[in-house]
Formats: sequence, structure tokens, C-alpha cells
Amino acid sequence: MLKAGIFLDIENLVRCGGWGIRYRVVRKLVEAQGAIVLRANAYMAIDSEREEKDIDYKRKKQEYRDAVRRESFHLVLKKVQRYKNSEGDIITKANADLDLAIDALLQADNLDYILLGSGDGDFFRLVRALQNKGKRVDLLSFSNTSEILRCEVDNHFSGYLVPEILPSIDNSSRVRGVMHVFNEEKGFAFLGVRTGLGVLDMRDDIFCHISDFRHRDGRIVTDQSFAQLKTQQKIIEFELVERSDGKVKAVNATEFEPEVRCAEGPPQC
Repeated sequence: MLKAGIFLDIENLVRCGGWGIRYRVVRKLVEAQGAIVLRANAYMAIDSEREEKDIDYKRKKQEYRDAVRRESFHLVLKKVQRYKNSEGDIITKANADLDLAIDALLQADNLDYILLGSGDGDFFRLVRALQNKGKRVDLLSFSNTSEILRCEVDNHFSGYLVPEILPSIDNSSRVRGVMHVFNEEKGFAFLGVRTGLGVLDMRDDIFCHISDFRHRDGRIVTDQSFAQLKTQQKIIEFELVERSDGKVKAVNATEFEPEVRCAEGPPQC
């Protein structure tokens, strides 16, 4: 069995669509790769100055940190620093990238498998260094994922597709997937959805005709804009309908629009 380490850039994940991420499912995702989790690190910012002044803010943040700890994650807290720029504006900064990279490199000696949670392209060199050590490196991210990072890792798990890793969609009849085949001449595509947590747990036979898709912003759907859903790896949200021949098709399809929020309260585990 593989020995695994999890390294989560919490600020990036939450800021880029992972609000409400279920940390227990992150561990299950790693275990589904045939691995046992030896290290699970979560890197978070802590605004000590604000917490000293705002009791309610401190309570919510502490509840969040306590909930993550209960899921057996080791917290690495990076203190928020404040600076004045040349125009006199206050700039806040708390970048834990270096801490995460150093920890991953040092701890990787006893690991076979690394799950990196971030979409930040700055981790590209870290991924390559870990792979050069013979480690398998997979990526978990949501929106704004660096293309170079996504292509460098061994496998990319889009958090929007991983079952139960985020709070349920309001309309339970809707599912999320990505386009992997597009026939421009006939105006149809095939979509893939995750059926489990394993790398190969995918169903890729969901038919979608261009007439069953609408752009969320009201634009007219063209062959070009429909095809871009594949080239840009856009997440598509839709309803499944069983056809008379027993196959399934996607209807009422549109681009998925993630909810972007800050982590103020405890996560749902």
C-alpha cells in the first residue's frame, strides 16, 4: 500500500471555489488511490491582529480551525502581515507557499504519493521536484487552476466533480461533468462525470446536443462557443435523462458557476 501525504493550500482552495470543502472526503480521495495517509497538512492564514479586536471573527475562525483538526489535519498557520505600499494603502499578505513546498520536499522521503491541494502555478517546480524523487503527485483544485500545473501532475481531480467533497447542489437532479468529445459537424458532444473517487471512476458516455445547452450569460450558442467548453475544460452542469434506447443524455445544460466565499465558519466534514 502506498504511503501518502496531503498538502492543502487552504487559502487558495477556499478563495477559488472550494468553500465548504469536506476534509474527510479529501482523505477518502487519497485512500481510494490505494494509499494510507501518513501526513495531512493544511496551510492557513491567521490574522492575529484582527482576531484580537474582533471576538466574533476570532470565534468563527477558531471553530473552523478546530473542525479541520478534528479531521486529523495538522495545521500550519501563517501570520498575516500588513504593509503600506507607495500610495499609503495597507496591503495584507500571508503566503504559506514556501512553508508548504519545504515541508513537502522534506516529508516526501517517507512517502510514495502526494496529493497537492492548490491551483497555484508557483507549485509547478515543487511537483517536478517530487516526481524526480519518484513520487506520484496528484492535484486537487477548483477554479483558476494553472494550466501548466494541471498538465505537470500525474492526475488532476477537479473538486467540482469529486463526489461529496462540496456541499450538495441545491437542485439534487443536476450533476456536473466535462466535455471530452465534440463533433462539430453534427453539433453534439459526450460528457464525462465522476462515479467514484478512483482515478478511473468515470462515466464518459453522456450525450449532449448543442440544442440542449444554454450559455449562462445569455450568449447565442455557436459551434465555436460549444467547442470551447472542451478546449477550456469548463465544468458543465446539467440534468440526466434516459433515452428510449437505454442511453442517457444531458438536458438543460449550462456552464457551472461556482460559489466563491471566504471560510468564516466551520467546514462541513
